[in-house]
Amino acid sequence: MRVFLSAGLAALALGCTPPPPPPAPPIDAQRLALRLEASGQLLEPVRILFDWRLSERDGRFRGRGVARVEPPYKARLDLFLPNGESALRAALVNDDLRLPGGAPDGLVPPPEMLWGTLGVFRPSRSATLERGENLADGRAAILYRLPGGIGLRYVVGDGGVHVVERLSGGRVVERLAVEPEAGGRFPSEATYRNVTAFRELTLTRREVTSVELYPPDIWEVTP
Repeated sequence: MRVFLSAGLAALALGCTPPPPPPAPPIDAQRLALRLEASGQLLEPVRILFDWRLSERDGRFRGRGVARVEPPYKARLDLFLPNGESALRAALVNDDLRLPGGAPDGLVPPPEMLWGTLGVFRPSRSATLERGENLADGRAAILYRLPGGIGLRYVVGDGGVHVVERLSGGRVVERLAVEPEAGGRFPSEATYRNVTAFRELTLTRREVTSVELYPPDIWEVTP
């Protein structure tokens, strides 16, 4: 009797168990990537003023900065200390990151992450698309492979790019997290973390202004 009763209770419990949720629909990663690239395109020359703060082993620093941006894919970044002294400058043209001689390694994000700080979806032209996947929180991930075996992972959702990660051996070694602004073209904040160097750089937008085309030599960074 106990055996029959136990079997009956087990059957009843199984009958009351809710069915598993249906599998997430497959994602067309190529189509999603093309849509993100189109929606994140730069449309006009702008000047972006921002505050920055840097935390690393040697201390903490902060100041003001300016980003000068021009379509299709040109950007110039200048960081200044509170006394107005130049702390860093860099230019990015397509995938070509230009730094002056003697610039510290690992402070400026790699090209795909630097574009991400502007809300621009631009994987390296040498990146190979591997797959896309739906995430449990409603967002999606797109995975690429860079030369040398480095993985590149985008997490995207409302407002475009939310996270960009570089992975080595399956572990995140660099990470960019951006805060999209509802109805805004550029993220309100971007935080870049170099995990191996224990370095974090945060850029907080203050003002965006439309401007005329920049002189061509602005994209050349000299010592």
